[in-house]
Amino acid sequence: MRETPRITSAEESDFSPLTPEQAQRLIAQNPSLSVWWVLLAQSVVGVVAAIVAGVLTGQGASAWSALYGCLAVVIPGALFARGLRSQFSSISAVTAGFGFFVWEAVKIGVSVAMLAAAPRLVADLDWLAMLIGLIVTLKVYWLALLVRRKRKIA
Repeated sequence: MRETPRITSAEESDFSPLTPEQAQRLIAQNPSLSVWWVLLAQSVVGVVAAIVAGVLTGQGASAWSALYGCLAVVIPGALFARGLRSQFSSISAVTAGFGFFVWEAVKIGVSVAMLAAAPRLVADLDWLAMLIGLIVTLKVYWLALLVRRKRKIA
């Protein structure tokens, strides 16, 4: 059995803390992406998907269904983002972690409830259009990551 080496003091490790200038440079090279920007992008993509669904099918019900699919992503995401910004989540790391899981559960619950309520809320619900609107809106996260990566390289 092989033993892993132990580092007993800070002098023996290769780790060195960043200076304030190095930390600022690192932050400038890796800007964060606002969750509100992502939610706005999801909303825009969802509206475009609804317009496309309406134009392709010639039915307003398809457009409303696709828009509802978008809302089933955006509304719970906004609740999640708002919940994470609460005072409770900023007390300590433990409450922040707990808050994350609570608000994620709320987000999932609201999404499921919205999808379950869809047949009663959207007249002549087109399930395929709703699912396409939902999936296209969810995929905006990947677009946001690509935009962030391009900004980092530039």
